[in-house]
Amino acid sequence: MSDRLYFRQLLAGRDFANGDFVARQMVNFVYLIGDRQTGDAVVVDPAYGVGDLVDLLAGDDMRLSGVLVTHWHPDHVGGDLMGHGIEGLRELLEHREVPVHVQADEAQWVTRATGVSDLLAHHDSGDVVDVGSLGVTLLHTPGHTPGSQCFMVENRLVAGDTLFLEGCGRTDLPGGDPEAMYDSLTRRLAKVPDDTVLFPGHLYSAEPSATMGETRRLNYVFRPQTPEQWLMMFGR
Repeated sequence: MSDRLYFRQLLAGRDFANGDFVARQMVNFVYLIGDRQTGDAVVVDPAYGVGDLVDLLAGDDMRLSGVLVTHWHPDHVGGDLMGHGIEGLRELLEHREVPVHVQADEAQWVTRATGVSDLLAHHDSGDVVDVGSLGVTLLHTPGHTPGSQCFMVENRLVAGDTLFLEGCGRTDLPGGDPEAMYDSLTRRLAKVPDDTVLFPGHLYSAEPSATMGETRRLNYVFRPQTPEQWLMMFGR
């Protein structure tokens, strides 16, 4: 790994937004990724105490230069979550107007959830977002939502709700597609090396991260060997 890489994994309700009971229940991870030499940094999936996130960046001598969104759900970008108002993109952009990088198929969903539209930067799979002198590669991984995407930076994969250490994102919510999820896990992420470290969107396991090799070996979502087996187990 480059010494330039600034990378923090933050658990909502513990590392920030400490008094938010919804954050404690949802156990979302938010990620800060930046270039230590230039001081530029992006926030992945800002939700809950967004002012805390801005303060954390400032405390590390980093400045917000953009946002990366894995998918549109309110626990990742803010909005209404089952009657609970969640801070997110809209409130963060009041602190600083920066581009919000979304997969093109997800843009309308993000706008619907947050009301944010003007600052959305639409992307295709394989696009690279520069953060200082570091490049973050965007990987389109539909299944949980139509425009779900993962982020590769050096040897780390920030996967949102596409893949957890145990399990994967639900496919029975609006926009979910079990066939697309199988394709994302077995084909779109197949080129991610085994020594890459997976960082998920929620703390749904005892550990907060693991290598892709270990995840492929232990995670039950990789047991089906054919699309038919996958749909039999998870296509509901």
